[in-house]
Amino acid sequence: MKNPRSANKIVLWAAFIAAGLAIGGVVGARLLSKGPAGLLRVLSREVCMVTDRHFGKDQIPVPVSGRVYYGCCDGCKGRLTKDASARMGRDPVTGREVDKSAAVIGARPDGSVVYFESDASRASYRPAPGEASVPGSPQMP
Repeated sequence: MKNPRSANKIVLWAAFIAAGLAIGGVVGARLLSKGPAGLLRVLSREVCMVTDRHFGKDQIPVPVSGRVYYGCCDGCKGRLTKDASARMGRDPVTGREVDKSAAVIGARPDGSVVYFESDASRASYRPAPGEASVPGSPQMP
């Protein structure tokens, strides 16, 4: 027979998560996707892909060759349109180049972002010594 206390704990956790999502909306959902290094998974449309900063609000969409990139101003919009290197990032775990429009994006507490080729890569990321991270998050020695 199942332990009723365990069942109650599961129901309480489910209610807690549901309440967090209801109160926080999208923000609550993003808090649940914080990686082990404290990177918060963020929506690409909230990132300026030229300055590599998370703004927490929708940026200017820039369609290029069937993909959509985002910039914070007309200058960034122009650079994304004309400069292919502005549309690429590097996954710090695998070292491979990543198209920013298809990347999994993690934001540091200071607003800077890191581009990953997959969620698995983001989950295995550990910041370099001295790199910005969330206080209390695990770091490489």
